[in-house]
Amino acid sequence: MRVRRAAPDRENMSCLRKGLREPLRAAREPSTTPNARSAHAPTRGWRLMLVLCACVTSGWFPDIIALNFILAMWGPKKRPDGSGRCRPARCAHVQCQDGGAGYGPLIYLQHAKEMPERDIQQSKLHTVPTEGDSSSQLNVILGTDSNRLEQDMVKRMASDKGEATEEQAEDKNVISASNKMQTQDKSAPPAPKGKEANAKTIAQDQAKPKPKKAPVSTKPGALRPTTKGKVHPSLPMQNIAPPTMQNVTTQAPTVAEKRRLRIADFKSEPRWDFEDRYILDSSAPQSRCPDAVRAKATKSAWLRDLFLPNITLFIDRRHFNHSEWERLEHFKPPFGFMEMNYSLVKEVITMLPPNPYQQVLLANNTRQRPTCISCAVVGNGGILNNSGMGQEIDSHDYVFRVSGAVIKGYEKDVGTKTSFYGFTAFSLVASVVTLGSKFSKIPMGKEIKYLHFLEGTRDFEWLKALLLNKNVRKGFLDEYGPRPRDRFSKDFNLDNYLVIHPDFLRYMKNRFLRSESLDKSYWALYRPTTGAFLLLTALHLCDRVSAYGFITDGYQKYSDHYYDKERKRLIFYTNHDFDLERRVWKKLHDANVMKLYQRS
Repeated sequence: MRVRRAAPDRENMSCLRKGLREPLRAAREPSTTPNARSAHAPTRGWRLMLVLCACVTSGWFPDIIALNFILAMWGPKKRPDGSGRCRPARCAHVQCQDGGAGYGPLIYLQHAKEMPERDIQQSKLHTVPTEGDSSSQLNVILGTDSNRLEQDMVKRMASDKGEATEEQAEDKNVISASNKMQTQDKSAPPAPKGKEANAKTIAQDQAKPKPKKAPVSTKPGALRPTTKGKVHPSLPMQNIAPPTMQNVTTQAPTVAEKRRLRIADFKSEPRWDFEDRYILDSSAPQSRCPDAVRAKATKSAWLRDLFLPNITLFIDRRHFNHSEWERLEHFKPPFGFMEMNYSLVKEVITMLPPNPYQQVLLANNTRQRPTCISCAVVGNGGILNNSGMGQEIDSHDYVFRVSGAVIKGYEKDVGTKTSFYGFTAFSLVASVVTLGSKFSKIPMGKEIKYLHFLEGTRDFEWLKALLLNKNVRKGFLDEYGPRPRDRFSKDFNLDNYLVIHPDFLRYMKNRFLRSESLDKSYWALYRPTTGAFLLLTALHLCDRVSAYGFITDGYQKYSDHYYDKERKRLIFYTNHDFDLERRVWKKLHDANVMKLYQRS
């Protein structure tokens, strides 16, 4: 805050000069009335007011010590009047109340521009003259005579007018500068509370050279560091608030992390220009089967532009780096790594050994490999109950099963053979716990390959514990069993453990099972069923595919699962689109791309 003294106007100065001259003139004139003074006689109360006015005019505010001293020296004395009682002295210019309640007019004071520090003890107060010598008394207090005081006041009036004009111009500049700063950055933080800095300190702070600001981008974000005058290309920018009118400590700018994508930022599934781009496998061997799925896809007007026979199916340590992380971070799990922890993903994927071939079945060049590889994919639908399809299922070269693949007691309907077992971490542990004796353990065997469809963070935490053979982190499916390795056989072999690549999961969703739910506000809940993932995986590994236990027309006539003791209605949950899957399986069956088991 700037402190200043308002310049007295001409009218006030004339009144003040008149008020000074009249008491001084009256003090030199002899009194004609005994025991009384003239109307303009300078009483002690009036003299005190004159002293204060002179102090204010000269720009000096007496402190409490000076005021006490003046009051002690010039305090009012009681005078006997004609009635024999004591009363304070009156004057023509001051209205007082009887009893000495008030001795002067109301004086409006303003802070002086600069308030010189004075010590009352340094003032040379000589012996106070006699009471009648009013002019000499005033000279002692002011340190000057009245004529000189009047001249000083006239000079000060002129100088104050100039100073007031300059200060008004400075105030306008300060106000305009302040408004400009507020307009440029409305988000400037409020000044910290505390003792206000005086005018001298603020002026010194303003005179100091201010540090140069880092270049600011038009996009709000994190601060972009500069190196040798060039802006770092990989980091966003941050608006820097201008310094406030306070004593601030300049700190070096810190580099903030790039703003990450959040699922909550999108009201429907975001579509990127690289949404439908996937990693392809150039080492895929060719099939020798004339009527393989790949051959049929190229002849189909519907599948010709959808089916990618050489897409990468499995992820391993070769497929992870920083650029891949940034690309896949644009897609929510299980189709990418949005909102996931970089260190966790990197740690898990780098533990996965490289797969020599993506086409694990076609890569078998032994003479025992059939010309056309046939695969049966067995779902858990109630349509298989009392179907008698067990023997037909086992006649295929490879059999794929999923999640709660109950076999004991249902061999005639679902067969006994297992070559691939597909699951998510939750579907595996939940099936073992809820099905009890029906499914006490997952399929095991040296030739069985495991297909893990990673759903998100809990799958990565669970897989990390499995690979390290340790207890899973608390809160990530530990209630179903602390050690994931206990669910597998003792001769667990990591070479038979295949993790599906997020690109392949997104490919299946985008090209085959894109639901209308992705355009809704609850888009993030949707993903195809684990059985659907398994069936489409088999279509990219095998030459001939037959599907059993999947949803078909007339599904209402069957229970949810073939192993249900009591009939349970199939519930269409929001996170899946069963009706879309039904239509797709029917379309693939009608196009002779695969065989779908149906009951008339």
